[in-house]
Parts: sequence; structure tokens; C-alpha cells
Amino acid sequence: MTDIVFEQIKKINKYGKEHWSARDLMLPLGYTRWENFEVAISRAKESCINSGQNVGDHFRGATKMVRIGSDAERAIDDFDLSRYACYLIAQNGDPKKEEIALAQTYFAIQTRKREVHELQIEDHKRLHLRGEMKEHNKNLAKAAKEAGVINYANFQDFGYMGLYGGLRQKDIHARKRLKKKQAILDHMGSEELAANLFRATQAEAKLRRENILGQDKANRAHHDVGKKVRQTINELGGTMLEHLLAPESIKESKKRIKKMAKKSLPEEI
Repeated sequence: MTDIVFEQIKKINKYGKEHWSARDLMLPLGYTRWENFEVAISRAKESCINSGQNVGDHFRGATKMVRIGSDAERAIDDFDLSRYACYLIAQNGDPKKEEIALAQTYFAIQTRKREVHELQIEDHKRLHLRGEMKEHNKNLAKAAKEAGVINYANFQDFGYMGLYGGLRQKDIHARKRLKKKQAILDHMGSEELAANLFRATQAEAKLRRENILGQDKANRAHHDVGKKVRQTINELGGTMLEHLLAPESIKESKKRIKKMAKKSLPEEI
């Protein structure tokens, strides 16, 4: 029954993202006074900060219109909450309340399900983009060779410097705290891989389209492309790539995908 209540009050915004109104969530969690519920929300925000998450991504200030008379309404404070925010509120609620105990179980299970689902999506995106990156790096190397590039490592560094705010490949490697034998591309998430894929494809296109010849001109062209991609990320409000954490090796993504594929196979009769 608790599961049904939480699903019934769930909302979906115009971007397809689920969220809950704190005012709607209050009563199912056993709170009758907003002031008391705000205490639980405040504690949940602190937990969110301590877990390294951005509070604004999970607790968005909002207002709710309530009827105060036959023809009058009044705006009251509210929050739009993510599933993770609801989970944290339940975890920081009054443990004596039966509703809180039930909510803790529900949101813990659902949050874990969502994490697993999102990880599966990320694994497939990383694997696809890494494969694309491998192919387009070959194409870029061919175009660079045809343009007269002799020192390809230096040519690659110029692309990275444009995209990573002046950082060379060795600097990125150190920034990501990777071991000597760990390849940078194998420790990029889908967002970072996609940005580098765009850099590689556009650099190749620029070399060929403008018939660029010579190491220095090719280096500058690659740097300009990387810088332009970086500028676009900044204009869109994205995180600069050097600030993104390096995920585990893509080999782990391959293992999980392979494991899931085996599970989905029908059993032999």
C-alpha cells in the first residue's frame, strides 16, 4: 500500500524527470506540521552535501498554491524533490514513525534499482563511445599523416590542450590520478568521451576541408577545434572535462554488460 501512495503522488516534469512535492510527501511520512517536516528536510540536505552531491540537483525550492477560501488561493513554500532527496528525508526522519520505516525501505529499494539502471545505461554508452573513439582516432591519425604531421603525439597534445584548458595528455593523466599504464580514454565517462569524440571528428574534418598542410598548422587547427568544443561546453553550463572524476576502467563496464547478457539468456530445456 505504501508503494502505491508514493507512486500516486509522484510527478513527471516536461523533461520526463520524476519528482515529488515535499508538501505532498509530508503526510504519507507521518508529519502533520510543515515546520517539523522542514527539520527533516534540512537534515537530508546536510546528508546530501556530505555525500558529495549538489543539493540543488535534488532539493529545488518551489511554491504550492493552496485554497484559503471559496475564491482565494495563497502561495506556500514547497520543495521539488528527487527520488534521492526523498530517500535522504526518510533516512533522516523520525524513526519512531511507522510511516518513516516503510518509506526508508521503499526509497532505499527504488533508489538502488534506479542506480543499477543508470549504471547499465552508462556502461552501454561508454562502451559504444569508446568504440567510436577508437575508430575516429584512426581516421584522425590518417588525416594528420596526410597533412604532413610527423609528431602525432604532439599533434594530439594540442587537441587536448584546447579541450582541457592547456593540459597535455600527461597532465590529464596526472589530474585524473591514473596509474602509468592506465589509458585516459578507458577512464572517461560517457560525457567526456562524447566531447573527445566531437573533437576528433571535427579536427579530422577541418584538416581535410581546409586542406591544411604542415605540423604547425595542423597543431593549431587541432587546438582551435578543442578550444571551440570547450567553449561550447562552457556556454551550455557544463562541467569542464578536467574537473570530471575518472570512473573505473571500461573493462568493468564490459564485464557487467557480459554478465547481464548471460542472465538474459533463456535457460536450456
